[in-house]
Amino acid sequence: QVRLEESGGGSVQAGGSLRLSCAASGYTHGCMGWFRQAPGKEREGVAGIYTRDGSTYYADSVKGRFIISRDNAKHTVYLQMNSLKPEDTAMYTCAAVPILPWQSRSAYDCYTRVDEYRYWGQGTQVTVSS
Repeated sequence: QVRLEESGGGSVQAGGSLRLSCAASGYTHGCMGWFRQAPGKEREGVAGIYTRDGSTYYADSVKGRFIISRDNAKHTVYLQMNSLKPEDTAMYTCAAVPILPWQSRSAYDCYTRVDEYRYWGQGTQVTVSS
């Protein structure tokens, strides 16, 4: 059974930085993604990573500010968030789906194929004040 646990959320002023972590137990390789949902808004994708090759894909709204990365030895995916804006305020959740070696996937697939994600964390709150 795969279990995901996020950490690193908190409150920060605009322009500040936070690093979120998503520790995965019982998980090998595949797609992992960060998603966020602000009050009254739909969940949106933030970034996706294909852990077999480390390729990444970002939402336009965070491109150039956020970096998704992984440490396969620690089974952990990170989201480094820089130049934070008040509109980045949301509950951030990581998700994972194992992908077998012979299945073809790209980082773009990891970002867009939300319905394929099988495992979700509980989320960590990020609040950015102006």
